Amino acid sequence: MNSTREAILDGAFQVMREKGLARTTTKEIARASGCSEPLLYRHFEDKIGLFLAVLAERLPPVGVLGGGGAGLIGHGTLEGNLRLVAAEVTTFYLTVLPIGMSIFSDNELLARHRDAVQSHGTGPEDISNGVRNYLAEEQAAGRIREDAPLGGVAMALTGAAMHRAFLWSFHAGAGDAPPTQERIRDFAAEVVAGVVRSLWTLPQIEGD
Repeated sequence: MNSTREAILDGAFQVMREKGLARTTTKEIARASGCSEPLLYRHFEDKIGLFLAVLAERLPPVGVLGGGGAGLIGHGTLEGNLRLVAAEVTTFYLTVLPIGMSIFSDNELLARHRDAVQSHGTGPEDISNGVRNYLAEEQAAGRIREDAPLGGVAMALTGAAMHRAFLWSFHAGAGDAPPTQERIRDFAAEVVAGVVRSLWTLPQIEGD
């Protein structure tokens, strides 16, 4: 493990959470990391590369990304698996929204950020695409009917997760306590209950 790189990621995560991506500078990251600005570029190509590394290595994981949902396919219940996915996506957005929302305050900054992220081969659609790909694998395993609206369900789950995370983040500024894991799981169960019947091949009961 490279201790300097880890320190840079920790410092960047701290500054980005406090100030948002738009107001984060490499000078502030270097100060929080205890290193020089030139040293940042020995480990990361640019600020966007550092931001993407923070997303990948410091944010709560979403198991369906990068093939991480393979262990779910064909195991457990479909509803139980989707509850897990929805809870993970909600937790992810709870962390990433305070970091990324500030870029929408400046159209030029947003365009530069979008171009830079795309040049790294990634983007915000990775979350909904990951959920859809997981659903497609479950469909191939015979647990989702052939005509099921996979794209719509993926967008419904990720969209609901993002909106719920936005509301929790918005009201946190008014003194509301952060949501507990139990509240996140309850929310995930409610959202999944609204879409899972559009996927089933046959009527199912959670726990069977």
